[in-house]
Amino acid sequence: MVVLLSSCGANETTPTPSVIESSPELFETVPATQISTPTQPAPTPLPLAASVNGGGITVVEYQDELVRFQAAVGRELTSEDEERVLDDLISQLLLAQAAAENGYKMTETVLQDRLDQLIEGMGGKAAFDDWLVSNNYVEDSFRGALARSISAAWMRDQIAASVPEAMEQVHAQHILVFDAQEANLILGRIQAGADFSALAFEYDPIARGDLGWFPRGYLLEPRVEEAAFELQLGQHSEVIETQTGYHIVFILEMDPARALDPDARLVLQTTALQEWLERRKTESDIQIR
Repeated sequence: MVVLLSSCGANETTPTPSVIESSPELFETVPATQISTPTQPAPTPLPLAASVNGGGITVVEYQDELVRFQAAVGRELTSEDEERVLDDLISQLLLAQAAAENGYKMTETVLQDRLDQLIEGMGGKAAFDDWLVSNNYVEDSFRGALARSISAAWMRDQIAASVPEAMEQVHAQHILVFDAQEANLILGRIQAGADFSALAFEYDPIARGDLGWFPRGYLLEPRVEEAAFELQLGQHSEVIETQTGYHIVFILEMDPARALDPDARLVLQTTALQEWLERRKTESDIQIR
């Protein structure tokens, strides 16, 4: 399984089956090479589970990843699980391919240094070899997986870095109820001059309906967020119906360039990565075998 977002260096700890990704160079279809003697047969191309922009994910690699995923979840896999594993491998390969396109070079020195770090972190070569066996790897396949993991992580970091550290944000408060009639009665009280904060405390004594500061793309309810950014300072919204209930939003503060807190930036980075992958998959030649 691919970890779809990691900050710089986040994937440099001991790998697990859920974070190891495979090398696009290692797992492309193997072409027939020049025959060295009249009796030597040409190598047979490795069967692919998926072809991605001329690169490939072999059936063996995919099956091995299914074994690791099943061990991680501890149950029989569904067809949705199998599709998810293959989709994650495709995402890894797309990221690794983009890393190469953007100038990142995976050298043998870089790969060996990372492998040496992992072996040392596991307590030595014997412990590392045991880990390989228990996680359905041989050393060659693991080296390929690690190479693609490093390349994909580099590209993820570039995408994450594209999210600015500061952007427009609002500090909002809301009143949430679960009945449309009650929400309209509350709105009528606000329009008649009732204090919004006092009403928010009435319906939420603990948090007072405080949504905190947030940028676009952060809230789980897009309609609430959209309404918040359409309001001016000190204004309240109409009743907003969502799946969670009926909201009325009030703007407490606004800042055109407020620094993002770590959680908000992580959410936006995750969204940026998801959107990048969606675009890349649309633009790519992907064939599921």
